[in-house]
Amino acid sequence: MADRSLLIVEDDKAFLERLSRAMEMRGFIVTSYDNVPEGLAFIERTPPAFAVVDLRLGEGNGLDVVGALQHKRPDARAIVLTGYGNIATAVTAVKLGAVDYLAKPADADDVVAALLAIGRDKADLPANPMSADRVRWEHIQRIYEMCERNVSETARRLNMHRRTLQRILAKRAPR
Repeated sequence: MADRSLLIVEDDKAFLERLSRAMEMRGFIVTSYDNVPEGLAFIERTPPAFAVVDLRLGEGNGLDVVGALQHKRPDARAIVLTGYGNIATAVTAVKLGAVDYLAKPADADDVVAALLAIGRDKADLPANPMSADRVRWEHIQRIYEMCERNVSETARRLNMHRRTLQRILAKRAPR
C-alpha cells in the first residue's frame, strides 16, 4: 500500500510513545490517541490505512474503533493488541474486520508483520511466547489493580480463595 497512515489507540502512554516512535522509524505516518472518542473522531475526519488498537481502554473498547474504521474505510488493515487474550474477543475482533490479534507485549516488528501480511499470511509466531504461568500471573495482577489492590475483592472476582491469592501475589512473576 502506498498510503502508510497509521492510527494507534492505546491507553498505556509509555507503550503508546514507544510504539509510535518505532512505527515512524519503519515508515508509517503515525497519529496516536490514548482514548476511544479521539480515535473515533480521527477516523471520521481522515480514516487511516492501518490501525493498531488496544482492546481494553479506560473509557471504551478498542473493538469500537476497529468497527468504525472498517465501516469508513473497508480496505484498512487493523490489528488488536491485548493483555487479556481469549478466544471470544479474538473472534469478535476478526469479525469486525481486524486482520490479526496480538498479545502484549508485542514488539514493533510483530506489529509491522501483522499489518503488512498479505491475504492469509500470518505473522510468524513469537520467538519467546509468554508461558501459561506468566499469562495467568499477569491476568491476576490486572484484576488486582482493577480492584484497587483489594485482595478480598480480587479473590471474589477470580473465584479463588483469598489465602491462595495472597500466596500467588507474594511470589515473583513467572518467566
